[in-house]
Amino acid sequence: MTTIHPNAIVAQTATIGENVTVGPFCSVGPEVHLGDGATLVSHVAIDGRTTLGANSKIYPFASIGLQPQDLKYAGEPSRLEIGCNTVIREHVTMNPGTQGGGMVTRVGNNCLFMVGAHVAHDCVIGDNVILVNNATLAGHVVVEDWVILGGLCAVHQFVRIGRHAMIGGMSGVEHDIIPYGSVVGNRAHLSGLNLVGLKRRNFDRETIHAMRNAYRVLFAQEGTMSERIADVAEMFKDVEPVMEIVDFIRADSSRAICRPKLDDAA
Repeated sequence: MTTIHPNAIVAQTATIGENVTVGPFCSVGPEVHLGDGATLVSHVAIDGRTTLGANSKIYPFASIGLQPQDLKYAGEPSRLEIGCNTVIREHVTMNPGTQGGGMVTRVGNNCLFMVGAHVAHDCVIGDNVILVNNATLAGHVVVEDWVILGGLCAVHQFVRIGRHAMIGGMSGVEHDIIPYGSVVGNRAHLSGLNLVGLKRRNFDRETIHAMRNAYRVLFAQEGTMSERIADVAEMFKDVEPVMEIVDFIRADSSRAICRPKLDDAA
């Protein structure tokens, strides 16, 4: 049974699924869709052309789907799409897309956004992503599956972050992060692979060993990056996670690849 608190304001044209809970002092805009089992705890503002997936939960004082913080935004009918089983904690902000970025901000399933996290316009976030307290994404950022962003980190616009990467707390990320990478620093640099995450997600020992060897070759001092990428692609062509890193580096991007400090891959 759907429950809407008498002190909530829900637009008549909003689409409300089954078994939805809208707590006191929430505001739900006229083009919002709340999926089955969704919960707005209290004092949530959700507006715009926003979809909240089934069984997702938003905590007090979150601002979801309101106008993006982009001076070029001119009222275009852009969207914010949030997947299923996602938890959005207090004071989180998420903005819809813009004309300059494909018109949609997209958040995957099973994500967790801790207190004060920010997702700007036109970001694309995969499944099982965690943004720890006050982690912030600028516009047009791509975050792939299983990424963890530490507290107070900040990601520059148009940066790509590959699957299973780990961003250390208070890191400033200006460059693309390879899949499985671990980065730290005021201006973030690669500190190795995200070995803890790989073990937690049951990557076998042989695969991790191959990935570490490939990492050393990729970021060695000898040769150019293009030469090292070609070497890795040949040496580890049968190791799927390594080839995922190779494909990520080879893909078109407006940002350089984040590298180890002083190109030291040790």
